[in-house]
Amino acid sequence: KMKACVTPLPDVQNPSEVAGGAIKPFPSRLNAVPPKISNGLIPGVSSEAYQKDNKMWKKHVKAYSNVNKYLLTGRYRNIMDMNAGFGGFAAAIESPKSWVMNVVPTIAKIATLGAVYERGLIGIYHDWCEAFSTYPRTYDLIHASGLFTLYSNKCSMEDILLEMDRILRPEGAVIMRDDVDVLTKVNKLARGMRWNTKLVDHEDGPLVREKVLYAVKQYWVGGNQTAAS
Repeated sequence: KMKACVTPLPDVQNPSEVAGGAIKPFPSRLNAVPPKISNGLIPGVSSEAYQKDNKMWKKHVKAYSNVNKYLLTGRYRNIMDMNAGFGGFAAAIESPKSWVMNVVPTIAKIATLGAVYERGLIGIYHDWCEAFSTYPRTYDLIHASGLFTLYSNKCSMEDILLEMDRILRPEGAVIMRDDVDVLTKVNKLARGMRWNTKLVDHEDGPLVREKVLYAVKQYWVGGNQTAAS
């Protein structure tokens, strides 16, 4: 039996109500609690949890900018968040000079794309074991939080890193946060791809297992030597 491919809007009780909940004008809606969350339409997510997540990402982005001085300057125009959650990273960037493609992995425990849209952000569902369509652009900055742990039993780190390298422009930057053991392996692979990398402690100190790996894809070309067959 075929199922409807369009999700119906929630029922309303009277003509004055807005189906799904009223949305504030932009940019106020960027940090307001999305109606899908305030109305309990995303299971297991409360308004308090959303606000806590929002606050956390503002803290993370501030720490990022202390290491990557270009992050909030507008240098990175095309940005991707590979594991966007509620779009907190994109909201914390909040710059008219940049836009963020918020990707919600299809294997994520919670389907959050609706909340991303209600914040006035753009996004898409995607499985990172598959190639991502980059037409018509590549990206200046890629952010990946918890992505390698999420896909640890799905596909290899090498495949994900190669896909990141493919969609990242030369001299583009990458920010990855994950468990220290995971990032240690990622760091080794990234160096093999000729990325410049820097592994940094969590902003709350070295005792936190979660670390941040900063990387820059180098602009390089092959040498003049030709290989003999």
